[in-house]
Amino acid sequence: MDLFEGLKAKISGKEISVVFPEGNDLRIIGAAVRLAADKLIKPVLLGDPKEIHDLGAKNGFVTDLVTIIDPENFEDRQKLVDGFVERRAGKATREQAEELMNNYNYFGTMLTYMGYVDAMVSGAVHSTGDTVRPALQIIKTKPGISRTSGSFIMAKRNETYLFADCAININPNAQELAEIAVASAKTAELFGIEPVVAMMSFSTKGSAKSPDVEKVIEATKIAQELAPEYEIDGELQFDAAFVPSVAKLKSPESNVAGRAKVFVFPEIQSGNIGYKIAQRLGGYEAIGPILQGLNKPVSDLSRGCNEEDVYKLSIITAAQTLID
Repeated sequence: MDLFEGLKAKISGKEISVVFPEGNDLRIIGAAVRLAADKLIKPVLLGDPKEIHDLGAKNGFVTDLVTIIDPENFEDRQKLVDGFVERRAGKATREQAEELMNNYNYFGTMLTYMGYVDAMVSGAVHSTGDTVRPALQIIKTKPGISRTSGSFIMAKRNETYLFADCAININPNAQELAEIAVASAKTAELFGIEPVVAMMSFSTKGSAKSPDVEKVIEATKIAQELAPEYEIDGELQFDAAFVPSVAKLKSPESNVAGRAKVFVFPEIQSGNIGYKIAQRLGGYEAIGPILQGLNKPVSDLSRGCNEEDVYKLSIITAAQTLID
């Protein structure tokens, strides 16, 4: 069973609801209608109902299958305003809350936070910052996690790996890097990827010395203490983490070297470059970014996404609601 067939089986019948703030985007409409028709999730589109229905009809989509909420006329709008003011605890006035509820990403995030829906998918039109900022202010991170992170599932035929953090944290410290490692292990486990985690570096077990290497060594120790149930090791170069024959030479004592499935990069530059090399030169499909560590799932689409990308990331987002 491939990755998405497995995820479909996990979420089917669970009636997981996902809100899409960019409800008048044709890619979103098409994916939402498919998801509803396949009975995988309950899509909720934000926007003007007539505009969405008309756009859908012109393109052959039966939008009666999805729920549409007009934020301007939502009957519980004032509850969202009150909830936002309370959640921000003195950092926003009621007038500011009223204004922010006109922003569909904030509105959708509040629907998620207050339990009207289970998760949110945005980013087809908006930037990552526009999607992530409301989530960090309102939904916030899980206990023990200081910040969210972004991972990519890298898939090609029967090979599936997880790369993190490739999207959010520019230069995490050792504690943050350890938290990213643990969150990535949990994400991998959910998606049927063996949670064998390599902490990446340009050094393998002391082959080079630098503050950057020391950060990875410290992060590895912290991650092992935080989650002893997972196999986590570092610092490892990519070849030592990935190639069994190289692992025997460079790190024969490691239980991770040569068999890693989850690759945690030391900062965003190497993570972003690494996943794009795998995607463009290696022919892997890059699915994500999947935002990790939030109290409720919020996913960030690429603005260059197509309908199939929206469909797949929505399935992944729905599956994240099943993580403890």
